Amino acid sequence: MEEKTSTARVALKYGLLAAVVTMVYSTILYVAGLGSNRILASVTYVFMIVAIVLAMKDFREKNGGFISYGEGLGLGSLTSGVLGLLSSAFTIFYIQFIDSNMLTQSLDQMREELEGKGMDDAQIEQALEMSQKFMSPGIMFVTVVFGYLIMGFIFSLIIAAIMRKEKPVFE
Repeated sequence: MEEKTSTARVALKYGLLAAVVTMVYSTILYVAGLGSNRILASVTYVFMIVAIVLAMKDFREKNGGFISYGEGLGLGSLTSGVLGLLSSAFTIFYIQFIDSNMLTQSLDQMREELEGKGMDDAQIEQALEMSQKFMSPGIMFVTVVFGYLIMGFIFSLIIAAIMRKEKPVFE
């Protein structure tokens, strides 16, 4: 009987790899002052998609050329979970110890955007107060991890459907 490849090991490998790439990319954005640019920040999802595809390819190769839809979905979700945990921990570390002004800068940018929309001062202050509640390290950590998990699950639904190759029932 042949030994089955562990999805956890493959997910850890590619989740860690994607997390390192994401951390380096995020650091470059933060240092360049582009951390609040939503378009550039969304490139991290491309890293996630590439990691999920590579993980599924690797698993399929190690598993005799086969991967079921469920295995692919689980593998992709687990890969994005590892990526989310590590990226979130890095982001919290960066904000707490390297650049504590980052949150202040994002609140200032939010204020400018709200003023540009024509909101009055009372509405802006209320929106900023609400935003500050979600900027505590614990809530931010959970929110980022949860966001990565949801996006990874959605990407995995699609990628697993494309990458799947079921074992024949009769061999």
